[in-house]
Amino acid sequence: MRIHLVTMPWQPLELPSLQVGLLHSLLHRTRPDDEVREFHGSLRWAEFLLERSQGTLRPGDHVAVGSESIFDGLGDWVFSGVLYKDPEWGVARLKDYASRRGIDIGTATAMRTHAAEFIDESASVVLADLPDVVGFTSTFMQNVSSLALAAELKRRRPGLTVVLGGSNCDGPMGHALHRNHRFVDHVVRGEGEYAFPALLAHLDAGTAPADVPGLCWWDGKESRANEESRRTVAPGDIPSPDYDLWQEALDASPLAEYVHPKLVVEGARGCWWGEKHHCTFCGLNGSAMAFRSKPGRHLWNEADRLVRRHRILDIVTVDNIIDMAYFKDFLPLAADSGWDLRMHYEVKSNLTSEQLELLSRAGSFHIQPGIESLSNKALDLMDKGVSGARNIRTLRECENHSLTCSWNYLYGFPGESAEDYASVIDQMPALVHLQPPGGAHRIQLERFSPNFANPALGFQQRRPAEMYRHVYDLPQEELTDLVYLFDTPPAGIGGGTEERLKTAARAWYTGYPTSTLVLEQPGSPDGEDVLLVHDRRHGWPRRTHRLAGWQASALRHLEAGRTRPALHRLLTADGYPPSVEALGEWLDHMVSLGLLYDDGRSYVALPTWHVPVRSVERAQEPDVHTAQPDTAPEARSVERTPLPGGEGRRMSTLPAPPTRSAPSLPTLHVPYRIDGRLVTVDEPLRLGAGGQRAAAAAQFLRECQSHDLVVHWTPATDDPLFAGSTNEVSATAGLLRHLPAPGPLPGEPPELAVWRNRHAYGQLYHRRGPDFVTVMDRREPSAAARFTIEDPDLLATFLTVLDATPVAGLSAIGREAVDLLAAERLAWVTDGWVVALPPRIRRWPVPCTDI
Repeated sequence: MRIHLVTMPWQPLELPSLQVGLLHSLLHRTRPDDEVREFHGSLRWAEFLLERSQGTLRPGDHVAVGSESIFDGLGDWVFSGVLYKDPEWGVARLKDYASRRGIDIGTATAMRTHAAEFIDESASVVLADLPDVVGFTSTFMQNVSSLALAAELKRRRPGLTVVLGGSNCDGPMGHALHRNHRFVDHVVRGEGEYAFPALLAHLDAGTAPADVPGLCWWDGKESRANEESRRTVAPGDIPSPDYDLWQEALDASPLAEYVHPKLVVEGARGCWWGEKHHCTFCGLNGSAMAFRSKPGRHLWNEADRLVRRHRILDIVTVDNIIDMAYFKDFLPLAADSGWDLRMHYEVKSNLTSEQLELLSRAGSFHIQPGIESLSNKALDLMDKGVSGARNIRTLRECENHSLTCSWNYLYGFPGESAEDYASVIDQMPALVHLQPPGGAHRIQLERFSPNFANPALGFQQRRPAEMYRHVYDLPQEELTDLVYLFDTPPAGIGGGTEERLKTAARAWYTGYPTSTLVLEQPGSPDGEDVLLVHDRRHGWPRRTHRLAGWQASALRHLEAGRTRPALHRLLTADGYPPSVEALGEWLDHMVSLGLLYDDGRSYVALPTWHVPVRSVERAQEPDVHTAQPDTAPEARSVERTPLPGGEGRRMSTLPAPPTRSAPSLPTLHVPYRIDGRLVTVDEPLRLGAGGQRAAAAAQFLRECQSHDLVVHWTPATDDPLFAGSTNEVSATAGLLRHLPAPGPLPGEPPELAVWRNRHAYGQLYHRRGPDFVTVMDRREPSAAARFTIEDPDLLATFLTVLDATPVAGLSAIGREAVDLLAAERLAWVTDGWVVALPPRIRRWPVPCTDI
């Protein structure tokens, strides 16, 4: 049997489809004689738009329509005219919808003009392989594009078997999709690992699939929906995904120059918290809430295989919540690997500082902890099982461990009141040094959520969300079964309170990049317990607070969050028995200074011990220029991919406490002093002197950049480099602009000022994998390049010349490798010495995706 697996727009371009990867692997294992092909329709669509629009519709537009407009249905609407064979279908409805909501539909409208031709071409590509079965996976806004292609395939080949599956097909949604679209032969509802092979066996035998749990199929003209099984797929039956064909498609695609690929892995399904306390607004787990997980070592072996095979160090885990057992096996294995991973994980917001520190060491720098709110009442209404103070602790510890924390502030819960938000809004300015929410948003009613399943929770009135009216040409009773999101009368807060919350969240977002509130423990000659708090928050007076004695002890205790009585007991045990009145006055004063947060039940300290690298401003997006391909055979070991330079951002240089341990830096020919993050070089550096001295100076600056240190250094006034021609200075400054820039010189060439102004953290860096190194180069404003160094000789040479090295001491192969590295501007050769230029990334910025 020939089976074609299809993922249509709007699958994220940088991610392989986990569903396609799992099914491909499953079919290879269970049906080895079948021929399995894949059609990566989302990637093809972005390629098609780039070509047909002559470069005006770019991958960033794909994200804007397919992901950022998910609650307005623009992605589905783009293909609705093809599905309903009418280019004008839904146009008037969308224009009316957009005008009332202030939505820009220009990009989606431009894309829609190309949709019919794309579907026609896609059908030709798929049918050219003469498939017997075409299986579509559909999640979020993949329904209409999948249905449009499925309809065209069946029009051309009526005998073809078309199957739909994915989260859009769960429960009643799957049956509604089936009965309203006669050209869809089967819909797999729920997990597919058992159902899909069982369906294929029936197709082989020519028998009715009446015994396949959850399957929708046609019995003559009647759409039948088999009873769904309560049996869930065991972790041992979930295969490791096969992404080989995705990798081939991406490597051959012109979009490779725009896309920073990531791997997708799955350790667990379901939600262990939801099994006990289903968050009232959440419908993500659908019919499969039961929590199951792969053993941690099994998951690490899977990640290890994928990283080695695909040479990719970015990993997205799709688990709805991390298995807490992974803190004992999977995460320590990742931390011990020595690889520079960058992983995304969804976690609960009550993790300890030690657990967050392990996530950081393991490379899970991007977490989604489900904070949702800082109001105790709202959190109780959500059944989140945490308090506002506990969520503040999580935000603070994410700063301490340089973890990117993604969250949104949710409101609109029946039973909440303005009083529940007053104190939160009043205290939000004090939180400006912690990572802000992406915004404040009213919750939507999601199918499968407790709010949907139980009208007694306050959402008795509901109807399919308005956006579906410009997506589907179906009556409301059918939409009620088919769609995931529903409109309801607004609940909870509104009016002035809602606007105050949104305004406070926006101010928090704006002020965060330049705000710090940092603890320091100075030495005290008499042994007195002293803490200093350096307040550099946006909107607050610039000051340093000194706390001594019981006040310093109290602040330490409050890092864990305490009630007044509990704090008083702890201080008494410490030998500091302040009166209850004095303690209460001090707590109120500290709240007024914005040093403590009061959630109404307990207090939590706000100062951090560390400060992550911060994003200050997004660089102006330049044009993208495609680099010329390498022609030398040796160059194949360096994979060069130009990327949009606009992905880079300026990074701030914020103070960190002197208590932070000083990193180990090379001292060869560079005398320096270090105080916290500040490095002062004691004599001018002569980068133009050439030879060992210049190479060692570049190595020193590179290591400072690797640790995100602030370096004060000046060039020698007679340095030939900075006294040379403008072209020489410009070329060298361009090569080294990722390194800490020199201080000003009297009468300096303008290129030095440009260096200072354009320098940003993460412009050039390398990451270590198991037997390869990746390099990201964004030094040029017009373009960026990604390299993979995996040839053994080239890799060995790169690692060698991380230390300043005489070229003459290298082998012939090593010297050839140096020539290649220098040609790609990854090494600096100066008067017979060579040094590699990319620092190793040791501190990811916040957000970690900025570089």
